Amino acid sequence: MEASIIVIGLLAVVIAIFLAQGLRIVQQSECMVIERLGSFHRVLNPGINLIIPFIDQPRQVTVQAYTRSGQRIMSNTNRIDQRETVLDFPGQPMITKDNVAVRVNGAIYYQVVDPKSVVYTVENFVLAVETLTRTTLRSVVGNRELDDLLENRDEVNQRLLEILDEAGEKWGVKVTRVEIQDIDLPVEIEEAMRAQMTAERKRRATVTEANGHREAEIKQAEGDKEAAVLRAEGDREAAIRRAEGERKAIETILAAGGDRGLDAERVTGYLLGLEYLRTLPDIAKEGDRVFLPTEFSQLGSTIGAFSDLAGKLRQQG
Repeated sequence: MEASIIVIGLLAVVIAIFLAQGLRIVQQSECMVIERLGSFHRVLNPGINLIIPFIDQPRQVTVQAYTRSGQRIMSNTNRIDQRETVLDFPGQPMITKDNVAVRVNGAIYYQVVDPKSVVYTVENFVLAVETLTRTTLRSVVGNRELDDLLENRDEVNQRLLEILDEAGEKWGVKVTRVEIQDIDLPVEIEEAMRAQMTAERKRRATVTEANGHREAEIKQAEGDKEAAVLRAEGDREAAIRRAEGERKAIETILAAGGDRGLDAERVTGYLLGLEYLRTLPDIAKEGDRVFLPTEFSQLGSTIGAFSDLAGKLRQQG
């Protein structure tokens, strides 16, 4: 009886050890590649999984990372992270199409979509992706001039993404995004670009000032033209009204003094004489001596005649 209990206890211990050795808990967003007797068996998904101890073994995967100082770190793990991961590799010296030496720093966003291909297709998938990125980036930068590289960075990123995604597909890696972070230029190039930028800003300021001056001159000319037109219209209206008034005055005088020997010529001369008398003060301002024409004496007699006429008209009125 005691022997059977001991046997049962030993079996329980063996089963417990067996279960402990074969129990694998895989975290969410991770997976594990299992080999049975050295060949691929299956991929363990997140959750609780059981394998046969000593027969099924997790496959080790080599991955790398960089510290903040740029030092590369290699490590081995049997768990594959399937989350989107960013790889920020240090800057690399490159030559543009116009022979300018630059230093480019980039970042890669990738995700493992096929764990089996990641393990068996490439030795170190992170290093492979990084190496391919550097090679492709050097090729793309070498085919572009510096100005084109700085202005069309999005096009360069898109071109890198297309090439890396096509190559990473056979490795079981999905490259989701590629970003060129920094482009370090030589000191002399930066100084030349700053001088060019300053000259361009001055040119734009000069052009803006010239355009403003031109617009002001145009507005001033248009205002002067409109004012001249308005003054001309005002003078024309005043002349018309003045002529109309004089015409009515002549008609009134002729109608009133027709029986007294007043004709149109004498009435016109009278009105012109009144206008002449109105301008005498302005004429006297121009000099100390004023010379009057010989017809001035006749004007006095004409005005006298019209004064008599005006008196008679008032008495008849």
